[in-house]
Amino acid sequence: MQKFTNNEHHFFTRRDFINRLGNGFGALSLSALLQEEAQSAINPLLPKKPHFPAKAKSVIHLFMNGGPSQVDTFDPKPALTKYDGKKLPIDYLKTERPTGTALKSPFSFKKYGQSGLEISELFPNVARSADDLCIIRSMHADVPNHEPSLLLMNCGEPRLIRPSVGSWVSYGLGTENQNLPGFISMCPGGYPIQESQNWQAGFLPGVYQGTYIDSKHQTINKLINNIKNSKLTIQQQRSQLDLIEKLNRRHQEKRSNDSDLESRLQSFELAYRMQIDATDAFDISKEPKSIRELYGKGIHGRQTLIARRLVERGVRYVQLWHGAGQPWDSHDDLEINHRKLAKQSDQAIGALLVDLKQRGMLDETLLIWGGEFGRTPVVEMPKPGSNQGKINGRDHNHWGFTVWMAGGGTKGGHTYGATDEFGFKAVENPVHVHDLHATILRLLGFDHEKLTYRYAGRDFRLTDVHGRVISDIIA
Repeated sequence: MQKFTNNEHHFFTRRDFINRLGNGFGALSLSALLQEEAQSAINPLLPKKPHFPAKAKSVIHLFMNGGPSQVDTFDPKPALTKYDGKKLPIDYLKTERPTGTALKSPFSFKKYGQSGLEISELFPNVARSADDLCIIRSMHADVPNHEPSLLLMNCGEPRLIRPSVGSWVSYGLGTENQNLPGFISMCPGGYPIQESQNWQAGFLPGVYQGTYIDSKHQTINKLINNIKNSKLTIQQQRSQLDLIEKLNRRHQEKRSNDSDLESRLQSFELAYRMQIDATDAFDISKEPKSIRELYGKGIHGRQTLIARRLVERGVRYVQLWHGAGQPWDSHDDLEINHRKLAKQSDQAIGALLVDLKQRGMLDETLLIWGGEFGRTPVVEMPKPGSNQGKINGRDHNHWGFTVWMAGGGTKGGHTYGATDEFGFKAVENPVHVHDLHATILRLLGFDHEKLTYRYAGRDFRLTDVHGRVISDIIA
């Protein structure tokens, strides 16, 4: 079994490996472990074994950036109707902006499935798979600001440069398809807030960085810049890459621990191999008409179907952003905006749940839905230069919000934790973002305390010195 507790050795050059053989291992026959390390030295994206048998093999993270309202989606609060327009009988929590009286949800909730999970009318297609959902209603983060909360959710650290979840997963597991990146992040129309920091490799070798795709495009040449070389044949490109590698290896002999150079070499090779497989993976016209119709037309149907095709081909971590900026950030006109945004994504997400299950892939694919935080159960008060003078939206709320998971070894038809009767604060079985990360890694077969990387004189991990596995949601 591969160990990750001393991971300055996890990424090294072929020369390093030869040197090691000469310093004591050369007299021994190559064991399975040494063979694995030798292969990893040459290609760090080769599949690797986790600490223990995994329930999930891959992850699709449906990121509703901006902060969807928990009390309008998956955490119904009838008490808000009773107190609508009135001051809540609680000590108000600190919010980013001035807030006022209670604001009832404009959306109705219904029970679905044998489990009877209550879900908003905003997500009728997702609701059909209620018995596959594991809804965590007691999430909480650190601050009510987008930038640090996005980095906390994606990288486990709100301020400092740290590797993203997808990078940690790629580092720990590699990928099952050497012709595609192990970690892909799709966001239509541009970047979310904090841009590429959301899928950064941080201090991990650059080969584990997420590959960004602008999924508003449909043709492969626009989805992935320079995917085709119009001037050189495949054979000519191969000769060119061989020469570049020879020169870089010669350069590397004097810089044996230069992981950046090694990552660059791996990137060249991956770009070469992607020319065929990426073209196929992103071409949804190869899907039956019935499947394309299941996911629906438009950007979200297309990118969600692509996500299934990617994990089907061995990509380890796929992140789907709703759109550039922070579309779910409904400080005003919440009813209009949430209805529009849910309509854009509900059919596609519902289709993904059904499609994965029909293909027998849901058990080994972990779906995660949510944003960087939630929203207040009280109305946000307008102020100069903000809200356009409207009193029909909600402010940011990090005290309590909802994330749901499905497949990948989670309990279906299950809720965990709770906010107070108004949906303001997590009060029952609170789950911090660090706990969510620890649980994701556990489902993928890792002890979050042992998946480490040595950098700057200490061992780092995704959860830093925090995190507990939420065992009650694991099937």
